[in-house]
Amino acid sequence: MKPIQLYSLNTPNGQKISIALEELGLPYDYHRIDIGAGDQFTPEFLAVNPNSKIPAITDPDGPDGKPINVFESGAILLHLAEKTGKLLPAEPRARSEAIQWLFWQMAGLGPMFGQLGHFFKYAKDKCDHPYPVERYTNEAKRLLSVLDKRLEGRGYLAGEYSVADIATFPWVNCLEEFYEATEQVDLYSFQNVAAWRARCNERPAVIRSRELYV
Repeated sequence: MKPIQLYSLNTPNGQKISIALEELGLPYDYHRIDIGAGDQFTPEFLAVNPNSKIPAITDPDGPDGKPINVFESGAILLHLAEKTGKLLPAEPRARSEAIQWLFWQMAGLGPMFGQLGHFFKYAKDKCDHPYPVERYTNEAKRLLSVLDKRLEGRGYLAGEYSVADIATFPWVNCLEEFYEATEQVDLYSFQNVAAWRARCNERPAVIRSRELYV
């Protein structure tokens, strides 16, 4: 099997794809795209992702047997799940729930957490008005509450470990590891989230994925 070409970086969205590839046991080559240096704007990368964002992949064995470029982390996760028949529940209701929670992360949790990180940590010296931090702190807490309620009595978001979990837990990790916002959002007060996050982080494929970025 020819390796998938992964263009990524150690961001929450970037981590999703390397985790999925490790979980699925698919061979891949990792290409580090340094977004700080502008690698995402090179003609070579724009040919893979015209939106100049990471992650993106080139799958040499697309649905028609020909190479295909796929961008947007959620779309890549679905592509890989459908390619292998794994990381999505087979039962139709559970499958629908996994896709719903995947889209929830893409449309809500990721963007809101990202805005919190921007204003709370990275733009402190550019915006001294309290409103942005208050707004995104409150929204992050609300989303964590939604997540915590969903995980009550469940091991994973759709019952079994799926693309929904892979999409979401790196962003929860990010609150602590990148944004240093653990206390800001009372992260460990969400006990179901904490237990689920630990389960995800302990998976061998997740550990192998982290080694990629060392």
